[in-house]
Amino acid sequence: MKPARIFDRDREWEGLVSFATAPDPGALLGVVSGRRRQGKSFLLQAMTEAVGGLYFAATEATEAESLRLFADALLRHTREPVDAPFRDWNDAIACLSGQLGKAPVPVVLDEFPFLSKASPALPSIIQRELGPGGSAQGSRARLLLCGSAMSVMGGLLAGRAPLRGRAGLELVIRPFGYRDAARFWDITDPSLAILVHAVVGGTPAYRREFIRGDVPAGSGDFDAWVARTVLNPQMPLFREARYLLAEEPDIRGPAIYHSVLAAIASGNRTNGGIAGYTGRRSDELSHPLNVLEDSGLIVREPDLIRRGRASYRITEPLIGFYEAIMRPRWPELELGRAEAAWQASRPAFLSRVVGPHFEALCRQFAIGTDIFGELPAEVGAGVVNDPGNRDQIEVDVIVLAAPEPGQPRRVLSLGEAKWGTVLGPRHLGRLARARDLLAVRGFDTRHTALAAYSAAGFANDVRQATREHILLITPQQMYEQG
Repeated sequence: MKPARIFDRDREWEGLVSFATAPDPGALLGVVSGRRRQGKSFLLQAMTEAVGGLYFAATEATEAESLRLFADALLRHTREPVDAPFRDWNDAIACLSGQLGKAPVPVVLDEFPFLSKASPALPSIIQRELGPGGSAQGSRARLLLCGSAMSVMGGLLAGRAPLRGRAGLELVIRPFGYRDAARFWDITDPSLAILVHAVVGGTPAYRREFIRGDVPAGSGDFDAWVARTVLNPQMPLFREARYLLAEEPDIRGPAIYHSVLAAIASGNRTNGGIAGYTGRRSDELSHPLNVLEDSGLIVREPDLIRRGRASYRITEPLIGFYEAIMRPRWPELELGRAEAAWQASRPAFLSRVVGPHFEALCRQFAIGTDIFGELPAEVGAGVVNDPGNRDQIEVDVIVLAAPEPGQPRRVLSLGEAKWGTVLGPRHLGRLARARDLLAVRGFDTRHTALAAYSAAGFANDVRQATREHILLITPQQMYEQG
């Protein structure tokens, strides 16, 4: 049973326990990854305690020291001393396999990137020892490699990596979804939950370890909460966004990476927009964009209408908040002038942070709901060209059905998402125009619902509309339906 101290993570727990106790003969390999502060180590420690496994947390150390520490951990687990000090990881893996017995036993190597950095041959050694004729095949070890450096962990099973095709479990521990995050923070007001999520996202460590459980008492306390937590130099959360970037091993010379993130946070989300903001050519941005994407700090989102075009979005809200709000006023914030800096930055927060974040949450809501008549196959944003009006219509939430061979792609819904704007007939009119233009382009829009997502409400004539295929969606509905 999952310990009561672990909030949510039911599916992750079930996957870990199922892997750790699998009756398969021979050794098995699993990979657990996820950005820092998501509770990976907390979860793995609890799992090894529950099923009697070995948990080893690596540190930044030389190979010799890591081997000594691993030998100590193995001794504590098996209570059998090793015959001789490990010369290398060949000895360590062989000894591990010989001492575990015949029952399935999980063995967690946490912070694996530290080990592989000091011992680059370690993945190859594991591959050999888990393969036919390897020492690990004589045991039933369930070896779990865990780490937070996403570029390193992602590369373990990619391309021609030694461990490709060897893993029986590939688990990514992600931040809590917006509904689970609200429950974790004990916030029942949907609008307040969105504001808090736009700052700290769904990272569990930020509530308990980083701000000592400080939760806004209500919507009227939000401004004061921001000033006393994330903008407070005495709180660990104050510098966390900087550390998240610095901890990625592939990020060297952080200036260009901060500039790229600042461009995205400022609304310059296309390759050309980022190039214009940073003063670099588009081809010069390929490497930093790829590194940020491999690190899980940004995501490339395709335009669902104009195929081949895409935009970028920051996946960690705290980094977006830092780049848009904190970084421009860093000297002022370091001097402890949080309240003044926040009051000056609040309009930018609502437009550059909350607005785009609300749009992203609306898309998350759409992908998991059946209010469009069926579960969507694809949800995103896109731009519809309007040649007649020499205009482009940006659609915030596009919901597509699963493609059917030989049939036009069905559009389940087109949506406008606005945090602080009362949506009215003009907004629905633009969506209706986009629907008609898509029909001309060959999409099936016969049953397309027009959806208005707003935290500020809807005009009376829209509320009273009884026409079919019009949906009015509030934050309350987004948190209730799932």
